[in-house]
Amino acid sequence: MAPQREWFEKDYYAELGVSKDASEKEITRAYRKLAKQYHPDANSGDSSAEERFKEISAAHDVLGDAEKRKEYDEVRRMVASGAYAGGPGGPGGGFGFNPGGSGGGFQFDDTVDLGDLLGGLFNRGGGGGGARGFGGGGRRAQRHAPQRGADLESEITIDFLDAVGGITTSVSFTAEAQCSECHGTGARPGTSPQVCTECGGSGEVAMNQGFFSTAQVCPVCHGRGVVIPDPCPRCHGGGTEVRRRDVKVKLPVGVKDGQRIKVAKRGAAGRNGGPPGDLYVVVKVRPHPVFGRKGARDLTVHVPVSFAEAVLGAQVKVPTLGDPVTLKVKAGTQPGTTQKVKGRGIPATSGHAGDLYVTFDVTVPTKLDKEQKAAVEGLAAVFTDDPRADLPVTAQEV
Repeated sequence: MAPQREWFEKDYYAELGVSKDASEKEITRAYRKLAKQYHPDANSGDSSAEERFKEISAAHDVLGDAEKRKEYDEVRRMVASGAYAGGPGGPGGGFGFNPGGSGGGFQFDDTVDLGDLLGGLFNRGGGGGGARGFGGGGRRAQRHAPQRGADLESEITIDFLDAVGGITTSVSFTAEAQCSECHGTGARPGTSPQVCTECGGSGEVAMNQGFFSTAQVCPVCHGRGVVIPDPCPRCHGGGTEVRRRDVKVKLPVGVKDGQRIKVAKRGAAGRNGGPPGDLYVVVKVRPHPVFGRKGARDLTVHVPVSFAEAVLGAQVKVPTLGDPVTLKVKAGTQPGTTQKVKGRGIPATSGHAGDLYVTFDVTVPTKLDKEQKAAVEGLAAVFTDDPRADLPVTAQEV
């Protein structure tokens, strides 16, 4: 994408409170924390919080995208080194191109098309003919081209059984979206944007500076190529609004805790008629009181058995996602013994279902009546084997 004018003015790292060497995870973590703090839902009626939320989102839109971040860092390095002199409020009151960061250089006012000016530096644009490579028709056309909306992320918490069986549900969040009144045109319903008569729809006008001829952003339409005589009263001509949205999302069978599900084209609204971004839903799964997960499709369950059942063997019923199954507990089963029940794990939409791993936990009674105590003492009297005989040191009485 073309470097944006805001890149010269704003330090997105400072916006998110991270260092310039921050990792992708650190940037995402900082964005989530700030977005939660300034989210419109948590600051109803606070316009400053809503504006801060937009600034945070804009910073993450650039720093959260590896390609955009690389170009942004390059622009900021040029600014810091003096390769661009003058910035807003600097000498000349505009953006200056100062080759080598020193000397006199050319000075342009702040309406110069930065996409054209920087095109050659990033090996982009050029529509042929120009030796400098600062733009050409193709570069300028890109500035007015439709822009894809930002990707968004939201979380949803579901029950364990819904995760195992799959579910279609909805996720609610507040974000920038296409204006619900004008449907993105920016014009009052019943009217439409008009082609700018100043620039003829190109979004820019020619300006001769002696030997040089440059293109300026059209002062009437501000580069959009169209004007809106009667703006939409809801979005004030912007075409987008921040509002609450409910988006349906289909979670697949066996979705895991922490899994990220992509919902195509349900992110932020695009600009200039561009497509929306994507929505990524992070799934949180509530634990189940009986079952656990093992890998992608296997389930686990712990089944208590009595001391007598473990010693003598028994038939016990074991819960599954469907009907219970009966398993044989072999005589002499040790605590922690695990059996596999094939095909009783998470069902599969294709291929084989997962398995159920059953672990037997031998329960030890904490209270005995006289008869039970006498029976256990009698049992102890006939079991003369020392279970600690293989230890290097015999256990001593305390």
